[in-house]
Amino acid sequence: MIQAEDPPILLASASASRAGLLRASGLVFEARAAHVDEDALKAAALAEGMPVADTALMLADAKARRLAMRDPNLLVIGGDQMLVCGDDRFDKPADLAAARAQLMVLRGKTHMLPTAIVVWRHGRRIWHHVATPRMTMRQFSDAVLDAYLAAEGDAVLASVGGYRVEGPGIQLFERIEGSQDEILGLPILPLLGFLRQHGVLAG
Repeated sequence: MIQAEDPPILLASASASRAGLLRASGLVFEARAAHVDEDALKAAALAEGMPVADTALMLADAKARRLAMRDPNLLVIGGDQMLVCGDDRFDKPADLAAARAQLMVLRGKTHMLPTAIVVWRHGRRIWHHVATPRMTMRQFSDAVLDAYLAAEGDAVLASVGGYRVEGPGIQLFERIEGSQDEILGLPILPLLGFLRQHGVLAG
């Protein structure tokens, strides 16, 4: 795979999962966290009745824009993911007790993970994509849940779902509709297709 030296790629995220997906695909990039007030943006979106997928896109856009405006020549990738189950929206759990409570709510139900990705360059958004994996948890026992959290520890706190499907968390599920990269927060195939179309990667 051949990547052009120009433009340099910047991932506007501190997510190890997103960086890992880009790295595994062979891309050369820099990663940097974009500091935006996510809580305020989410609260405003909820107050306005904004759909969850649109909220994820708005957050991804805000992160990419924040860094893109500092250097318009960079190709900046921003991403965000939300979790919705029925009328309830979830954020990353604050601690293991919160993760346990969240997983008990999700147990036996289907939830969605709207996952948005955007690309900015030259002061504007030039591409975006939203995927919506559907995740159905099985009716696991309390003992299984406690054993899972004991084995995973604080690693589950990095996920909006409180689980890691790339690890033992896969055992909590009955059915998954969506690709692993979408679930991990970065739909990689659509992104690679965009990069090829724009000459960043060889076709």
